[in-house]
Amino acid sequence: MKDIVERFKTYIAIDTKSDESSTTIPSTPGQLELGRLLVNELKELGLENAKQDEHGYVYATLKSNIQKEVPSIGFIGHMDTSPDLDGKCTNPKIFLYQGGNIRLNDKYTTTVDEFPFLEKLKGKELITTDGTTLLGADDKAGIAAIMSAIEYLVNHPEIEHGNVQIAFTPDEEIGRGTDFFDIEGFGADFAYTVDGGPLGELEYENFNAASVKLKIYGKNVHPGTAKDVMINALRIALEIESMLPVNEKPEYTEKYEGFFHLTKLSGTVDYAEVEYIIRDHSKTKFEAKKQLFQEIVKFLNYKYNREIIKIEITDSYYNMREKIEPHMEIIELAKKSMIDLGIEPIIKPIRGGTDGARLSYMGLPCPNIFTGGYNFHSRFELIPVEDMKLASKTIVKIIENNAKQE
Repeated sequence: MKDIVERFKTYIAIDTKSDESSTTIPSTPGQLELGRLLVNELKELGLENAKQDEHGYVYATLKSNIQKEVPSIGFIGHMDTSPDLDGKCTNPKIFLYQGGNIRLNDKYTTTVDEFPFLEKLKGKELITTDGTTLLGADDKAGIAAIMSAIEYLVNHPEIEHGNVQIAFTPDEEIGRGTDFFDIEGFGADFAYTVDGGPLGELEYENFNAASVKLKIYGKNVHPGTAKDVMINALRIALEIESMLPVNEKPEYTEKYEGFFHLTKLSGTVDYAEVEYIIRDHSKTKFEAKKQLFQEIVKFLNYKYNREIIKIEITDSYYNMREKIEPHMEIIELAKKSMIDLGIEPIIKPIRGGTDGARLSYMGLPCPNIFTGGYNFHSRFELIPVEDMKLASKTIVKIIENNAKQE
């Protein structure tokens, strides 16, 4: 079998950073390159129907090796990495972690004070960045885990299994990962995204999400004669920020607490644009957050006696919980499989979203399981080799247990 670490290193060396400003599908050519590589690997494993479609999605099926009918199960990973940082990792560090701070380079260090979870990783082999790029464990660790699981099953035909559907999607990080997903062609009764964090994570709740764009039309005149005339668009942007709840920001929230997150501010006195994202697990609170923005805009337009602000609010995805709860046997299957391997399931809400959330609303129940990684979207990203291997073993065990169901 191909070593999972070498497989992972191959994947992360390909630049698949997605680009929200791109109009192509997928948004960057590196995703097509990785997709072609994955198709070739799947074909080498004997999966004759492995393909990459015109939108860059990769699909394949590991055919059932049993006579009885069991649910067709799917596993999904995404090929892109976050636009937050360079996604081409060609110099990962691999070492046995003995504790303490991890020096990435002369400028950056992963410290125990900032990241106390490091204490739990003593004695494990870690893969980190060199401080200049993302590692790409989100979600190339998930892809490596899926590919290694499929290779294991191919090499161990004595393990009984039903049909196993595989899909690798583009542009998940910019919210386009399921735009052209072929659910009917995929052919799974249910699926799991392998896109979670630390060992044991099992998630079937996620944020409701929306984006907000505000266009602010000011009035610029010479500051020396500005009295009662100038309307400073940048100051109005700050005024909007000051009217939002101070504690409902990402840096002050956890667990089920939602937030308003300022992601972009640009402009001049004459014109400015402001962008936010809204997140909340509660649909009621989510709608209230959107309503608050509308009320702020209405108030400020009244205050300045003209339509100085135009607002666009776009829903991105919704909490998958209501779509998963009628199918809790999917969660029980994953829990049992983890417990069989001595892994403690950690069921908690995702403070984010996955392709699985949108797929669940498209009719494919799709919770999320761990990859083993930490500090995604950051130069401080890392993953224990042992935990990535356990992600792959969990996939195998889920497939095996699925075939045993009556």
